[in-house]
Amino acid sequence: MASTSQPLRGKRACKKIFWAVFPHACFILSLVIYAFLGALMFSHIEGNRKVNLSEEYRKFLQSLWYISRNLSDNMTENEEIFKDKIHTLLNTAERDWFVNPKDIWTFFGSLFFCCTVFTTVGYGNTYPVTRTGKYLCMLYAFFGIPLMFLVLTDMGDILATVLSKSYNEFKKLQSKILASKFCSGSTCNKGNELKSRAQSKVVINEPLTIMELLKSQAGVKRKGIKYCNAEIFEMLIARENEHTKPARNKSVERWSSCPELARGKTMCKVIENFDKIGKQLEKFDVPIVLMVLVIFVYISCAAAILPNWETRLDFQEAFYFCFITLTTIGFGDTQLEHPKFFLFFSLYIIIGMEIVFIAFKLGQDRLIGLYKKVISFCGEKKMPSKKVYPK
Repeated sequence: MASTSQPLRGKRACKKIFWAVFPHACFILSLVIYAFLGALMFSHIEGNRKVNLSEEYRKFLQSLWYISRNLSDNMTENEEIFKDKIHTLLNTAERDWFVNPKDIWTFFGSLFFCCTVFTTVGYGNTYPVTRTGKYLCMLYAFFGIPLMFLVLTDMGDILATVLSKSYNEFKKLQSKILASKFCSGSTCNKGNELKSRAQSKVVINEPLTIMELLKSQAGVKRKGIKYCNAEIFEMLIARENEHTKPARNKSVERWSSCPELARGKTMCKVIENFDKIGKQLEKFDVPIVLMVLVIFVYISCAAAILPNWETRLDFQEAFYFCFITLTTIGFGDTQLEHPKFFLFFSLYIIIGMEIVFIAFKLGQDRLIGLYKKVISFCGEKKMPSKKVYPK
């Protein structure tokens, strides 16, 4: 029986873990599928569009030809004027005049664009040009942004649980260290003696059975008929204990014999897991300084790794780029040469956005508490003092 019960327990534990992880995996998988579908859609629409050379492009080429023709042989005299004219002329140029759309809207480029859309970063380096692409971009963002925030909320519960448990364990360890430092030898020995005495008392004074309790009574000693009543009473209690102990086994047999009821029970647990999303994040409470330190370390690690494939970025520029990305500001002033490698950073972006979101929520809670204290303080000052009239 023991050999057969162990595999059953292992299967039940695996099922519990699976149904506990299922909501989190469902959200992440749906976001990945949504991003891949968007990449296929935008790469087909924007990548296969035809580039029509407009009148502005013709004027640009004409102006460039005119500047180059009017250059004198002595470049030292007109060098500054030539630079200014070329700079102002190149600012009027559009990227679509010189770049093939298929080179921009590859699958990975479109996937990078989709990630910037539903994360609300929006660098501005890649954007739809066709009217169909613009309409689909609005529709894609309309459904993608709530899905992204749902994933952030779900992962926020996990991060909040991990951070709160780590912080509580750190506080317990700190309190133990402080207690060991300030605890003297005599007081500790006295406390240990008191604990040992209390434990010995508990071991010696065992609870009496019902029969012993009834036998100790004077009325029971006088009348022998009470013994029968006491035995009946004790038998009833023993029978009740026998019925309560195997109740779980009977319930297990009922669930195993009726799989429809077992499925309903597991589905209820899964639905309860969905309903618990965001609850841990509401209870999360750690010092705001600790979250700022976590954000600084998190961005610093990425800023140290990013210049390995983005050679134009140093540590400071990479730190700035990661901060602008995780806060979803996304100016677009720093352009990436290898967005394919940055896609492998997508998990880093999602977790980092969640950490920043938690920090912003903590800051918001602190501000609300500060406003409440200020308003209550001002209200107490403005309240008129009560006058006591003599009787």
